[in-house]
Amino acid sequence: MNYSRFLIVFVGILLNLNAFSQEKEAKRYKIRTVAFYNLENLFDTINDVNKFDEASPIMEMKTGRHEAYWKKVHNMARVIADIGVDEAHDMPAVLGVSEVENRDVLVDLVNDPLLLGKDYGIVHYESPDARGIDVALLYQKSLFVPISTSSHELKIYDDITRKQVYTRDQLLVTGKLDGEIIHVIVNHWPSRSGGEARSRSKRVAAAKLNKHIIDSLQVIDPYAKIFTMGDLNDDPTNASVKEALNAKANKEDVPVKGIYNPFENFYKKGLGTTAYRDAWSLFDQILMTKPLIEKDYSGYQFYKAGIYNKYYLTTKRGRWKGYPFRSWSDGGFTGGFSDHFPVYVYLVKEIKE
Repeated sequence: MNYSRFLIVFVGILLNLNAFSQEKEAKRYKIRTVAFYNLENLFDTINDVNKFDEASPIMEMKTGRHEAYWKKVHNMARVIADIGVDEAHDMPAVLGVSEVENRDVLVDLVNDPLLLGKDYGIVHYESPDARGIDVALLYQKSLFVPISTSSHELKIYDDITRKQVYTRDQLLVTGKLDGEIIHVIVNHWPSRSGGEARSRSKRVAAAKLNKHIIDSLQVIDPYAKIFTMGDLNDDPTNASVKEALNAKANKEDVPVKGIYNPFENFYKKGLGTTAYRDAWSLFDQILMTKPLIEKDYSGYQFYKAGIYNKYYLTTKRGRWKGYPFRSWSDGGFTGGFSDHFPVYVYLVKEIKE
């Protein structure tokens, strides 16, 4: 064996690997956070005669509503201020929210001292939901600029009475994230009231409406970067997500115009965002279209997903130990946060010198 020749080849390989490593290290990336949070009944203390808001937890309180409201707002701001800080070193650039009563509570939220410096904008429409709860989008004005917004009604009917069930609209926002066009759909699909099986068709209908919105965007631009997020009241493996949306758990299985769900594998590992009767569900999800999972880092690409389940967001003791530390329980305010953990995804984009 020619050891001299072997040594020359080996040194050459090392030099090539070192050059590749240095080139990789020389690249710089911008990172942004896109998130979703169910704010668990963020209602004000004013009785709206046009809504059934008297059924909200805060309206059921006999005393201390004002103090509870402002503590609740501050708690929501604290969580939002923390999401994304670990890696993006910034609050969410774009944040979908659900279970909010109106625009006024969102104005109070974005004006909390913890969020005020980020100058969050608000996209909100009133939904026909019987209880008056809506979805909305918050965004840092310096990072995201809305181009168009629209609200899409979900028309569903009770299987027995055949009367229309009034639920949340689906919110579509198209805008530029650091100059790049993205589309965000914010959802809060029908609940499992009456049981999962009986209510299943309502969530399948919600998924079909969602797919229709996505398809309409892809007709205009097959390479549209679309996020659909929200409290789906279904897990990643339920029919609404797996069949109606045809979401895939693995990137390599996502077809052109397909949808990727990074949260399905979390669910298969036993992780969740909300708990009931000692069982975890992963109702809160962020899904995305194929152009967000490519390798072209000249534009924003998916980096990784997560459930924001920090220790302070969990119940520390008692029957619900380990569950999300909810705000409302036994007719009063607990001092907690939400009965759902937030979810988020990180996006990365190469910075060109």
